[in-house]
Amino acid sequence: MLTNFILLAQAQHALPVFLIIPFLLLIGMIAAGPIFFGHFWEHNYKTVAVTLGLTVLAYYLFALQDYHMPVHTAAEYITFAVLLSSLYIAAGGIYININANATPLMNVALVAIGAVLANFVGTTGASLLLIRPFIRLNVHRIKPYQIIFFIFIVSNAGGLLTPLGDPPLFIGFLKGVPFFWTLQHLFVPWMLSILVLCVIFYVLDRRNKENYKPKAEVVAKNREKTEFYVSGKRNLFWLGIIIGAVFLDPNVVEGLPHIPYDGGKISYLREIIQLAAAFMCFRYSSKTALAGNQFNFHPILEVVFLFFGIFFTMMPALQLSAAIASAPEYAQFITPNFLYWATGSLSGFLDNAPTYANFLSLAMAKYDMAQNMPVDVRQFATGTGAPGLETLVQLEAISLAAVLFGAFTYIGNGPNFMVKAIAESAGIRMPSFFAYIIRYSIPFLLPALILIWFLVVHLRLF
Repeated sequence: MLTNFILLAQAQHALPVFLIIPFLLLIGMIAAGPIFFGHFWEHNYKTVAVTLGLTVLAYYLFALQDYHMPVHTAAEYITFAVLLSSLYIAAGGIYININANATPLMNVALVAIGAVLANFVGTTGASLLLIRPFIRLNVHRIKPYQIIFFIFIVSNAGGLLTPLGDPPLFIGFLKGVPFFWTLQHLFVPWMLSILVLCVIFYVLDRRNKENYKPKAEVVAKNREKTEFYVSGKRNLFWLGIIIGAVFLDPNVVEGLPHIPYDGGKISYLREIIQLAAAFMCFRYSSKTALAGNQFNFHPILEVVFLFFGIFFTMMPALQLSAAIASAPEYAQFITPNFLYWATGSLSGFLDNAPTYANFLSLAMAKYDMAQNMPVDVRQFATGTGAPGLETLVQLEAISLAAVLFGAFTYIGNGPNFMVKAIAESAGIRMPSFFAYIIRYSIPFLLPALILIWFLVVHLRLF
């Protein structure tokens, strides 16, 4: 069966399967590098990621003479890198300190607040604002599992309620999904996923708290009055500018300057505004806030370089998976259950934003609807087209899977790797790529994902 799939993909797109080797090699290096050849990887990860990315890019341009995919991938990468970098710089100048007893209940409350905040400033913004104070709050008993549940809840599941929350949902909004569609249809799954993950986190954290014997100074600090302190408030203004600029998409807002390409519009005004705001943030940031956050550019540079390689090496993997799934003989299998697990499986390893776009296109093609037609997308999302409410359920499955499964690996969603890098820069020994999956995603995240699928997608109780 796998051989037939591969032959089918090659026949439809004339794309050699060996092109996915650079992507697999990069993922393998990200997973194994820090463990088996840490010194080499630390000093050469930029070269490895850029070289593999440029190798695939060169094959597309010169061997396949395909310019369409590379141009759109480059545009998506630049948008991704600029937004992430701008948010990182803005949040780095905002120092939040919480003087409180780091009880399991306090930790759960903090990540729950982050889950709500993610829907207003995005999972990236919420993660960058809260990860440092979360680490400082727990510095006397910080463990990797605490950072990982922060990734599960704040960096991913929290952003289910608005298009601002997570990149896949924003892509859907840009294509025509109504802004409040997510709040209307995903609120109960959001509550359920946050509740389940918070309960698991509470149980684990309580066990850690019970086994921890605090020092005298820690006991004294915990007995002090609970206080909340923020320095660098001026950066909140620039943070608002950066987030607001996200809406300046020339494909949605008419009249904005853009680069026309292949019938679409490539944005640059949005990116210029975000970079300008980031420069102003850094130029006029509070030195106290920067020092308190131990701000440096290493974590964001690691993300920018590694995701350059990921974005360009995953082009063949995305095209091959789309070719296989879109074959006419497999149309009968395009069901909510299939879309949930297929979208989710790929979202954890191929970045969830392009995976969402691919499976939205696939699901709509089954009903002769096009994702580049906002009217079609709106009908698909609301179930007002010919297929009826079936399409609405399919979009729910795609949306839930793209967002929730983004937490399955470090590379499933941009904030994941960012949080990992910040935690490591703070001296926390984070698990390797595969250890993250085996020790945390499979035993803790996967049961929650199965529960969401069974109740929401399979039984359609909500």
